[in-house]
Amino acid sequence: MSIGAASPPDEGTVSVVNFEDFTEIDWSFLDSDELNFKEHIQRIDQIISAGEIDESSKVLVSISSEEFVDRVVESSPSLLLVVHDSLFVLAGIKEKYDTVKCWQGELIYVPDKWGPLDVVFLYFLPAMPFPLDQVFETLANRCSPGARVVISHPQGREALQKQRKQFPDVIVSDLPDQMTLQKAAGNHCFQIDNFVDESGFYLVVLKFSKSKN
Repeated sequence: MSIGAASPPDEGTVSVVNFEDFTEIDWSFLDSDELNFKEHIQRIDQIISAGEIDESSKVLVSISSEEFVDRVVESSPSLLLVVHDSLFVLAGIKEKYDTVKCWQGELIYVPDKWGPLDVVFLYFLPAMPFPLDQVFETLANRCSPGARVVISHPQGREALQKQRKQFPDVIVSDLPDQMTLQKAAGNHCFQIDNFVDESGFYLVVLKFSKSKN
C-alpha cells in the first residue's frame, strides 16, 4: 500500500509510519443504516453511474465508505485510487483488493503519478479542510479533458447536519449550493452537468472542459 503523508507534495511519500502518532477517527458514520441498506446501495449506484466509468477509466475516490469502494470496484476501471485520512480504512480496502491503489492524506497533496484522471468521486467533500477553489485547482491539474467530477452525499443535507453535530471535528464544511459551486468550478474550467440537491440526496456532476491545447 502506498501511504502518503498529509504534507506538501515535495515531501513525497513516507516508507515508515508510526501508528501511535495517528489519532484514528471513527468513519463508520459513512456506512449505511441496515434498516435502509437497499435504498442506500441504490443511491450509491446512482452516484457511481454518474461517473460514467468504463474499462479504460482512471478513477479517484476521496473519503468514502468501504461500501462505496466495493461498488466502484465492480465497475472494473483500469485504475482505482482511494484517498483517505484513515490508515485503517485503507488497510481494510487493500486487504480486500490488492489491485486498488491507496494513498493516505489530503486530496490536494496526491501525487500526479496516477493521472491523468478520468473520473473523480468526492464522496464526502464536507470533511475536506480546504476551500472549493483550491480543490478544483488541484483537480484541474490532475484530470484529463472531459473528466467527470462527482460530488455526493447519499443522504443529503438533512443527514449531513445531524452528522455535523455529532462529528464537528470531522465535518468542517457544508455541501455547496449551486451558485457557490458554479463560481468555484468555473474558475478552473469545470462546468456543472447535473445538480441535484434534495433533502435526502445530493449529487453534482461536473465536467472538465479544458482541452489538450
